[in-house]
Amino acid sequence: MKSSEMFNPTLREVPSDAEIVSHQLLLRAGFIRKTSGGVYSYLPLAFRVLKKIMNIVREEMDRAGGQELLMPIIQPAELWQESGRWDVYGDEMFRLKDRHNRPFALGPTHEEIITTLVNQDVHSYRDLPLLLYQIQNKYRDEIRPRFGLMRGREFIMKDLYSFDIDEDGLGISYNKMYEAYNRIFQRLNLKYRVVEADSGAIGGNESHEFMVLADTGEAEIVYCDNCNYAANVEKAVCLADKSSEGESAALEPLEKVYTPGVRTVEDVMRELDVPVHNIAKTLIYWADGQYIGAVVRGDRELNEIKLKNLLGCNNLLIADESQVRQVLGVSVGSLGPVGAEFKIYADLEIAEMKNFVCGANEDSYHLINANLGRDFVPEMIVDLRNAVEGDRCPVCEGLVGTTRGIEVGHIFKLGTKYSQAMKATFLDSAGQERPFVMGCYGIGVSRTMAASVEQNSDEDGIIWPIPIAPYQVIIVPVNAKKSEQMEAACSLYEQLAEKGLEVILDDRDERAGVKFKDADLTGIPVRITIGPKALQDNKVEIKKRWEKEVFLVAIEEAVSQVEDILNIKE
Repeated sequence: MKSSEMFNPTLREVPSDAEIVSHQLLLRAGFIRKTSGGVYSYLPLAFRVLKKIMNIVREEMDRAGGQELLMPIIQPAELWQESGRWDVYGDEMFRLKDRHNRPFALGPTHEEIITTLVNQDVHSYRDLPLLLYQIQNKYRDEIRPRFGLMRGREFIMKDLYSFDIDEDGLGISYNKMYEAYNRIFQRLNLKYRVVEADSGAIGGNESHEFMVLADTGEAEIVYCDNCNYAANVEKAVCLADKSSEGESAALEPLEKVYTPGVRTVEDVMRELDVPVHNIAKTLIYWADGQYIGAVVRGDRELNEIKLKNLLGCNNLLIADESQVRQVLGVSVGSLGPVGAEFKIYADLEIAEMKNFVCGANEDSYHLINANLGRDFVPEMIVDLRNAVEGDRCPVCEGLVGTTRGIEVGHIFKLGTKYSQAMKATFLDSAGQERPFVMGCYGIGVSRTMAASVEQNSDEDGIIWPIPIAPYQVIIVPVNAKKSEQMEAACSLYEQLAEKGLEVILDDRDERAGVKFKDADLTGIPVRITIGPKALQDNKVEIKKRWEKEVFLVAIEEAVSQVEDILNIKE
């Protein structure tokens, strides 16, 4: 491809609304253009990258026994109503009606469609297991689409669904996908971690996320290098820290103290001169029609996912100051578990604390020397907080670290969640009707492209991993008006093309510096520069995008040198 014929509109300035590296560089390098919030067009270079990612995904899905199909984007509401998710999924679902006023959704995911499809035509255990997948656009009406392709309203996804006769069969299918995903992300040359994860709206009793490591990642990962335990912070198991008073401390009498103007944990520390690990804070939530309280240590962050899963509720919203005042007649800063008029759930660490400070459920007052068991009894004592660096590992009790990551893949054991709800069954070897045991396995294809840029870039632009680079080589004649340079460039271009390499010839009448900047910005792995000085000695310059150095090679050796760099074997 010649640059003069390419649709590759690059930008010199960083767009004002682009917050992270991948968003900035994909816009600047002419890979994507914004259509509306969270909706992007993929320009030719981006589409080449996406196709390469999809090809790797297809190869590994097929290798694992998957069969590709394509399901409709427009999904009838009755299927979602049958599964029970039409009212549960929430405002993220794009809903629409046809001319007959029948409700539909733009598919955010395809569990309902695939379950119905398989149930129509698979009736015997002899037809199982089945692994069916598609690569298709998905639609989710994000409340705040941001970060370019990271959190969009329309995105490209691979989703595979497994159907087995029992849990053992599901385990085999799940492991196949686990290994296939590892092969995919290794082939994509991405640094990643596999972490335990919450199943969220998809459901199921076990799931793992595949996280590309990046400082800009939205997800926080907790990991232990000692035993390889890793989990999304939403899922990470927390052990109780015993740094508070401890079991040996005597229980002091409960006492109410006047604390005017004290509203925050920091205020309590300052006013009462107590350490943060001896303060309990109470948070009030509206959970499916009732108010509940959750108590965690003053320096901890409550994990709402853990609380929502514990309660089994569909909607969990923290109560604001006005709601708390209206319902309980007290300010948020004075809430506490002692004498509470609502159910209380306490984090594990609250049981380890002795003689702690908490709100008195009365404005301008706090309690000192409060103790769980003597002064209040919660509904449950359970892990409710976010893990932090330095916590003890739940597997080996070593110390965990934290890092950030971008979720690019997620695999779930669904079990019979959908098949039971939708009466999707088969006949087993004894002729008994049984529900399919299912799994689902997703990869964000467009997000993977963005994640690769987050992990592979520098101040000059993108550095594409060779397996997914839009083109492998770019040839840059310093002066396109000089016939000897263009003749050498065209000759190399033809030789590389004959070898099956993907090559760009920058034939534009631009300054060399402009061409070099565009080559770096777009991230083509190998650049061959043809300049007057080197050409006098029958040589060309070769530069690897990920290295600063340039080296000279004889022009007749250039093709073999490029093949070596790209690790292309005969």
